[in-house]
Parts: sequence; C-alpha cells; structure tokens
Amino acid sequence: MKESWISLASHLGTLAFCQNFLHAVLPPHLRSASLGFLKRALGCYSSYCYFDIAEMDGDSTNELYNAVQLYLSSFVSTSCSRLSLSRPRNSGTTTFVLSNDCVTDVFDGVVVRWEHVVTQRQSQTSSGRPLPDRGFTLRIRKCDKDLILNSYLDYIMDKANDIRRNNRERLIYSNSGGWWTPVPFKHPGTFDTLAMEPERKRGIMEDLRDFAAGQAFYQRTGRAWKRGYLLYGPPGTGKSSMIAAMANFLGYDIYDLELTEVLSNSELRKLLMKTSSKSIIVIEDIDCSANLSNRSEASQASVPRSSSDPSTPDAASSGKGGNNKKITLSGLLNFTDGLWSCCGSERIFVFTTNHIEKLDPALLRSGRMDVHIYMNYCSYPALKILLQNYLGSEAKDLGQAAARELQEAVEKAKMTPADISEVLIKNRRNKEKAVNELLEALKAGAERNEKHGELKEECELSGVEIEEREKRARESPKEGSD
Repeated sequence: MKESWISLASHLGTLAFCQNFLHAVLPPHLRSASLGFLKRALGCYSSYCYFDIAEMDGDSTNELYNAVQLYLSSFVSTSCSRLSLSRPRNSGTTTFVLSNDCVTDVFDGVVVRWEHVVTQRQSQTSSGRPLPDRGFTLRIRKCDKDLILNSYLDYIMDKANDIRRNNRERLIYSNSGGWWTPVPFKHPGTFDTLAMEPERKRGIMEDLRDFAAGQAFYQRTGRAWKRGYLLYGPPGTGKSSMIAAMANFLGYDIYDLELTEVLSNSELRKLLMKTSSKSIIVIEDIDCSANLSNRSEASQASVPRSSSDPSTPDAASSGKGGNNKKITLSGLLNFTDGLWSCCGSERIFVFTTNHIEKLDPALLRSGRMDVHIYMNYCSYPALKILLQNYLGSEAKDLGQAAARELQEAVEKAKMTPADISEVLIKNRRNKEKAVNELLEALKAGAERNEKHGELKEECELSGVEIEEREKRARESPKEGSD
C-alpha cells in the first residue's frame, strides 16, 4: 500500500510538471486549439453528442432557450436540490429554473440529459457588475439524433406555449368601431362551481378536451379546427357561467362579439380575421342581438319590390352593394362556417339564446352549431352544488328530512339557478335560515306552477267556450256609450 501511494504521488507530480511546462511553452490560442482537437478526437469514439442552446442569439433572446426553461421548470422542482425562482409579469405562478444542475427527461423511450451552464462574461455592465452567460447543454445518443432534433424540440416549443397560456392573464375582448378592445378576464367560474348535473358536465369537459387535443384529427379529416356550441334555455340558467367555465378550463381568451356594433358583412369578416387562435368567440342572445331575418323571407320580400320599381330604396339595398351595408344572416353563416372561418385554428364559437325556436334552421345544423346544450331549470344534483358553493355544506349535512323536502320541491318549482343563488347568498351567514327560506321559495314556486298547470289544462278543455265568451264581450256595447 505504501508503494502504491508513492507511485501515485510520482505520477501526479509528473502530470503537474507537464501541465506547467505546456502553459509556459505553448501560447493560449495554441492551447485552446489543442484542447479542441483533443475533444473532437475523443468525441469520435464517444456514443454521445452535445448541443448548446445559448440564452442570447446575437442581440436578441433565443426563444428556444426560453421554451426549454419553461418546459424543464414544469417537472424539475421534484428532482433537483437547487433551483432559481422567478415570476414573470402578468403571471400568477412561480417558475423554477435550473441553477448549474442536470436533469434527465424521457421522450418516446429515449433518455436525454439537460445541463444548465452559467459562466461570467469578460464584459461588464455600466454598474460594474459582470454579465452572466447562460445556456443549456443537451446530451443525447448519436443514434437518437434524428428523433430528438425533428420531434423533441418541436414538442418542447408546443409545451412551452401551453405553459405560457395557462400562466398568463386571460383577456376578454369587446368590439367597437371594427376593433377589439381587451380587458383582463377575472371570472372565477369553473366546472366545479357550475350548477349542472355532474354527468352532463363530464360529457362537456370530455368534448372540450378532445377538441383541444384534436389537431391531428382535424387535419386528417380535412376539417377546420373549430367547434360550435349553442347554449339555450330560460334566462338565469347559467349560460354565461358555462362560457366562463369553458374559458378557464381550456385557458382560452374570449371575444364577446356584439352584432349591433357591426355595420356590414365585410366588417364582421375583418373582426374574425383579427381574432387569435385558442380563443372562444361568443355571440350572446343571437335571437335579439341583431335583426337577422330568414333568408327565404328576405328574398321573397325583396324580389317583388325590385321588379316593380327598381328605383325604390329596398330594391337598391337588395343589390350587391346594398348587402354589404348591413349585416345579414348569410354573412353570419359565412362567419361561422364559411371559407373565412378557416383563417385561424383552435377556435370555439358559442351562441346563446333564450328562444331556440326563433333561430333560422341554417344556424342550427352541424358544422355551425355542433353541440346543443340545453340549460334547464335547477335540478336536485345542481342544487347540491349550489348549497356547497354558498353554504359550504352538502345535502347530506342537512338531514334526511330536509334533503327529501328539497328534492321533492326543486323538481316541481322550476326555479333557475340564479333565483336559488339569490336566496342562498342573501342568507349565507345563517345556514338554517337559508335552507328554510329556500324551501319556502321552492314550495311557493311548485304551488304556483301547479296552479298554472291546472289553469292551462282548464283553458285547453274549454278553449272554445272562452273564445266565444271573449268574442261576445268584444262585440257587446260598452256601458254608457252611444
């Protein structure tokens, strides 16, 4: 053992002497060239290859560096012992950054190794502090080079874009004068707080999830990457809350289109072209937001007048130039399902209405409105969600007797979630009082509906007699008249 230590010390001394000799004899540029040649020579026998991704690409920031940083920050927090923390502007989440550490990743069964390298520059800032040079080094096997360079880096860019979209502040846009004006979207509504049957919510969430991940499907089938939803039902049933839940679930921006602010079909088309991908375009109360008559009715009304007197204003407006001076049903149909609707990707169209029977059948077909969602009156499963939201208790905490009474009353009352929410929020500090008042309101609504049903049935049975009675009353002279 003693001889081994002596031999090791002798070799180390020889190595130190050779290193000092080379530093004294060889100039710096020759030493760096020799080291580079040695690394390349050893690399020919190595099964790995290395790729450097610097933070700066000339005078601009390297987008690939930022994408790798965001991508690795999504899972390195559990595997590394030393991390740098940052929070970007307009973001509510903290980003983890590697700090001179290594992390491994797996893509399609291929193991890759990332190393974050930070060195100090020779130049300094105006404050006298040196600027750091930061970058990532990717180590992969040579046999996996094609897979990594062709697919893995694109995958990282896509994941980074998703992370940015989820972390950034969402916006809601409104149109005015042919332009979109954004404001922060702070609506807290989610599918968890939405008053709807859990089975129906799961089906809608699954459909949204399939749409967001369906780029390959839509390209393979030759369809535009868009989807239309029609929300219809009585007022106060949660149509606006459904839109907010969809936006928060997908992380999309909202474009709230007000048709009364659109002057022509061409302006409507320009507004569509200014919307971004990964967004929800909303037209609320489509049945009354603009005067969109049926196309057959419009054509029947315009043909006789134009043939009899071409100089009339209606005939002039029915021409090619006149159709561009106002928004028409045909322009709206092209907006949702025409060729111009394909100028963009991953967009959802949502129409809402209180009276679906007033809509033109062309709006309701698949391709324009693919999914029809009826927002009905509050049911017992939806009532339990409202109780949890406003009172912090479920129906099982109320007792079997109270739960049974609520279940029987809510099915007959036909009250909207908005009406029930108003009763609960008014008495949210007193759970017992809130439940009692809610039960009274539900029973009153059920009794009112029952009386209305009996009156309706009586009117249907004696409809002829009532019509004759009203006719005689209209025809009889009034008292005191001539």
